[in-house]
Amino acid sequence: MKLASHLVERMLRIGPPATRDVVVQRDLRVPMPDGVELLADRWAPRAGGESLPTALLRSPYGRAGMIATMMARPLAERGYQVLIQSVRGTFGSGGVFDPLRNERADGLATVEWVVKQPWFGDSMVLIGASYLGYVQWAIADQLPAEVKAMIPQVTESALTLEFLRKDGFSLETPFGWGVQVAGQERRGAMLRMLTGGRRTRRAMDTLPLGEADMAAIGQRDDYIQNILAYDAEHSHWDGIDHRERVAEVTVPVSSVGGWYDIFLPGQLRDFKILQDAGRKPRLTVGPWTHLTMDGSMMQEAIDFGLAHARGVEPPERAPVRLYVMGEEAWRDFDSWPPPGYTPQRFHLASDGGLSTSAPAVSGRSEYRYDPADPTPAVGGVRMVRGSSGRVDNAALEARSDVLTFTTPPLEQDVEVVGEISAEIWFQSSLPYADLFVRLCDVDPDGHSYNVCDGLVSLTNADTLAPATVTLWPTAHRFKSGHRIRIQLSSGAHPRYARNPGTGDPRLTATTLTPATQTIHHGPNHPSAVILPTG
Repeated sequence: MKLASHLVERMLRIGPPATRDVVVQRDLRVPMPDGVELLADRWAPRAGGESLPTALLRSPYGRAGMIATMMARPLAERGYQVLIQSVRGTFGSGGVFDPLRNERADGLATVEWVVKQPWFGDSMVLIGASYLGYVQWAIADQLPAEVKAMIPQVTESALTLEFLRKDGFSLETPFGWGVQVAGQERRGAMLRMLTGGRRTRRAMDTLPLGEADMAAIGQRDDYIQNILAYDAEHSHWDGIDHRERVAEVTVPVSSVGGWYDIFLPGQLRDFKILQDAGRKPRLTVGPWTHLTMDGSMMQEAIDFGLAHARGVEPPERAPVRLYVMGEEAWRDFDSWPPPGYTPQRFHLASDGGLSTSAPAVSGRSEYRYDPADPTPAVGGVRMVRGSSGRVDNAALEARSDVLTFTTPPLEQDVEVVGEISAEIWFQSSLPYADLFVRLCDVDPDGHSYNVCDGLVSLTNADTLAPATVTLWPTAHRFKSGHRIRIQLSSGAHPRYARNPGTGDPRLTATTLTPATQTIHHGPNHPSAVILPTG
């Protein structure tokens, strides 16, 4: 295990530990108010572990493996004692796992139990990424004084709901996650996780989608059926949205996210709520995807979390620290969105150009979208190893169902930081259609790399009207000599579910209807992408 300690130190590029001699108490039983017991493991230095600040991690993914090696051990070696708890219905904990549903009641009961233990000192820090961050927000407005800080990473307070938007259903992430947790405790789970990607990918092509769980895991799965059946506004999801609690949070919060992370918009929303409520949260956003393993997250748990646990101020830095892609450098700001960036319209032109000057000539551009051969997801905001983040878009842009509009080479750098949107005058031959917009940076050699993107699903799409598309936020510097490019298409499958064009419910739709999509541009139809430049 000490070898693993050295490897993690090198992999995460974090400082050496205070000790590598740690011990683990396994299967501690934590009682819940309804009589269910949840299991937890306590990691601590062999000498002097009692009374150290406690890092609480609540996870649906077990208490061994990566979570132990990459999170519990490094924290226990560097000043914490660590309690990892398996949430209800997972890895030996009692009850039934109902994703997202029980984390408030169980989380509050767990915190109450921890502070009563003889090994507990006088301080606790909530730490964790993704689901482990969501469980922090679930209880954040009702924390006892012993909790000194929260460090939610690549997460948000309304987990899953962004994927289930009525105007843009993201299939790949919630479906893939449902497949993962459905089989994670079965024999051979690790092998399936490493080799089962193709089967899961094929399952997302299933018609109707209501049969996709059978194709992926050979059985019905309640979570998968629910994400396919109920959009974000449906009452089925009542109780999992903790956005209203964020403004009431009073403990110090340091939020760590990634420009290509699946939860970034919600994470930035949560930060802004705290900021507007007069709190003093910290925000760090790097060039990361959801699955990036970067030591910055661990370092923040050590620097920020331990300082507050010990009653001292953490190392001084600006409230907002952003990695500006293109410049490939970290920059400090006072707030999000940062001041000093003005929305600027880049207009689509008939010749495939993109310009800050309003076009004088009207025109239109067409493409044919066929859901039987859907425009594929290439890089970007995905939870797929090796197929996410910033990638070369050459093959995607060569497709006939993708349009591009590009500026001339820039005469000077253009820096874009903040919220991105597009207003596209759009008409389809069908009443139901999707519009996908992607912002790219084209280097002097002609390589096009995606910066951010977004999709909107339209009804009454057969009537010409402006469609507003919200893209992922970003911080990017387009260098002199580079070009700014916009891609337009009607999908990014399987990241977003393909639109069959019929209006049939996604759970039961079986008919796929091709469509002709028309983009209008010119003085009467000023299609544009809006970039905050400074």
